[in-house]
Amino acid sequence: MNTVRDVLRRLVTLQESPEHPGWPARTSQVLLGCGAHVQLRPLAAKDYPRWRDLRLEDEKLIRPVEPTVEGTWRAAHSRSAYNHQLLTQRRLAAMGALLPLAIDVDGAFAGQLTLGGIERGTSMSCWIGYWVSSRVTGQGVAQAAVALAVDHAFDRVGLHRITATYLPNNPASGRVLHAVGFRHEGLLRRSLHIDGHWLDHVQVSLVDDDYATSAVARLQRRGTLRY
Repeated sequence: MNTVRDVLRRLVTLQESPEHPGWPARTSQVLLGCGAHVQLRPLAAKDYPRWRDLRLEDEKLIRPVEPTVEGTWRAAHSRSAYNHQLLTQRRLAAMGALLPLAIDVDGAFAGQLTLGGIERGTSMSCWIGYWVSSRVTGQGVAQAAVALAVDHAFDRVGLHRITATYLPNNPASGRVLHAVGFRHEGLLRRSLHIDGHWLDHVQVSLVDDDYATSAVARLQRRGTLRY
């Protein structure tokens, strides 16, 4: 009988599909002003210990801005919960509906980024969500990760439009998105169930012709990333 780990291992070894371009794939590395390197890659089973430790450590920062979890925070970060989540995400990735990505800083797991709700046809769109460990905040890691994901979504996945949302009382996330080039669209009333409550969210968006070059190039011109 196949175990969850067996299924995950097979999904990890999938080659990039012509039907679902951009998965599985690593992005290029970018260099921060502080000298650290940032890269996105497929989230893996091996990431669990550090994923758990960083998220338990940052519960007070992450929990108030993420979708409501069932039960305790620690239970939501068990090995079985992680494997179930990863298996679901990889199945969606294999169908071209979602890209679950790890954020690496100098080769070490430092956060997570998702391109979700991928739609083809007349929409060619997705949403983006992310979290970054407090150990690396203030260094431009989140901006770099979002820029890499935006370029991947437009150039490799072939999408046209990306949306993102953030809580009105979380201006730091808004600054990250606006620095990459996202534009304000409006307020989504009571749009997501966050930490036990239906909350309003600010929605921003990008379309593929908002850039003359790329999201990474924009941050390089601003001095956030080195050439």
